[in-house]
This record gives sequence, C-alpha cells and structure tokens, in this order.
Amino acid sequence: MDTIEANGTTIAFKRSGEGPPLLLLHGAEADHSMFDAFGALLAPHFTVIAYDQRDSGATRNPPQPYGLEELADDAAALVAALGYRRAHVFGTSLGGVIAQVLAARHTGRIDRLVLSSTFRPGASVMSINPEGFPAFVALRNRMPESVCEFAEYFVPPEYIAAHPEVLAIFTSSTRDAEQKQRRGAILMRPVAFEPGAITAPTLVLAGGADRLIPPAHTLSLAREIAGAKTATIAGIGHIGTIQDPAAVAAEVRAFLRGDQTKQRQSTEEDDHGDQRGGSRYAL
Repeated sequence: MDTIEANGTTIAFKRSGEGPPLLLLHGAEADHSMFDAFGALLAPHFTVIAYDQRDSGATRNPPQPYGLEELADDAAALVAALGYRRAHVFGTSLGGVIAQVLAARHTGRIDRLVLSSTFRPGASVMSINPEGFPAFVALRNRMPESVCEFAEYFVPPEYIAAHPEVLAIFTSSTRDAEQKQRRGAILMRPVAFEPGAITAPTLVLAGGADRLIPPAHTLSLAREIAGAKTATIAGIGHIGTIQDPAAVAAEVRAFLRGDQTKQRQSTEEDDHGDQRGGSRYAL
C-alpha cells in the first residue's frame, strides 16, 4: 500500500482505476479490504481510493484518543495530498458517520456523497437499536464461540450458509487491545455536527435486511440533508459491499454519474407499488 503523512498519522491507502476520484470509508471493525470486490467494480468508472483509518490495517497513528472530527480531517487531508480539489465520498457504517462530519466540515472537498447503512453523528447506537444492540454486544463479548450468531447482524443467515468463508472476517482482527479501546471510544467523544451544513448531492443507501442499524433510521438521515435521495436494496444486510458488491456498486455508480433514467424507473416502480428489483429512490 502507498502512504501519506497527515495530522501526525501515516495513512495507508490503495488507489486504482481511472476517472473522478471516489474515496471509500470503511466501518468500525473493518479496514480498506472490505472494499476489494466493490472497488474493483467501480474502478472502470472512477479513481477508487480505499484507505485504512486510524488504528486500522496498515495506517499508523499516535496513541492519543481521537474522535469523528480527527477522522474526518484525515480523510480531507488524504484527498488534498493526492492532488484532488474534491472527490466523491462513500462511507458505510462508522465510515458513513465520518463521511457526514467530513461533508459538513470540508464542504469544498466533497463532490457527491453516499451514506450507507449508517447513522447520525452524535446518536447513541443503543437508542437506534435498543433491542438488537445489547444482544449484539453480548455476542461480541463471547467471540469467537458466538461467531455464527454474531455474523447474522452483518449478513443474513442464508448468505452465511451459502458462503461460510465469510465467518473468517469476524475472527481475524489484527488490532491490539489499545487500538480496540481507541476505536471503541470514537463515538463517546463529543462532535460538533449540523446536517444542514452538508451541501453535496447525497444518496442515503440502506440494506433492507440490516439487523445492526435499522434501515428506517439510515433512511431518516435524508430528511435532514437538503435534496438527499434514498435507496434500499432488498435482502442486503449491514455489509452490502461484501455480501453483494455488484448491487451496491450499481446504486453508487448510477448516483455518482447522475443516471436519471434509473432514478426515474425506480420512482415509477414506487408509484405503482412494484417491489421487484430491490432498489428504491425517493426525494
């Protein structure tokens, strides 16, 4: 991987493809590799930049605590260091939270924004999913014995049955105890955030089978961002870029390229109550 130095941190990244720059922000317990298949599908259309956040993958950072604002500033610094005035941004789960802060703090750096399977900065995950999250935490504390049940919060059980190799991604963390502690404290730090500050054209994308962040909560973000569109992919869990990278890439590509035809078709399906196809756009 290549690296740049910014904010006292050595940020590791991979760049592939050609076209407008597209920055990918991974989830809390992941690293850039969650985008391997997804990024490959987008590389013919965009210059895809997948990087490791602090305490993730090959990135190296000081031992001091940090929060969403520092992570957003790292992303903005990476875009600038690579010579881009602005970039499209895709963030999923915690990456989507960071992407919102990035879009509000660095409006001039963002072209179009996609927020996937995520939640509002400053929101308590416990309040978002009061029934599911305590059970999720209990399962995480029993890992790796509970890996099968734990994985069902990320992908549907039928996907696990068909792709048992996916279980390995939940038991292969390379973070040490201090790194895990810093990552776990990110959402506990206060953040200054106002969704009205986001001016980039935005797509809010939910997986219809997400058990971790309820799709209704993710889609509700669009009500606070001017002009935001929404889409839901039926049958997709929390990590859509791994479960069905082609479906997620199709939605992202259409939005970033301004595919009005697909959006009109989806709107017409909504008007007629057609549930086929899995994708939903709405103003």
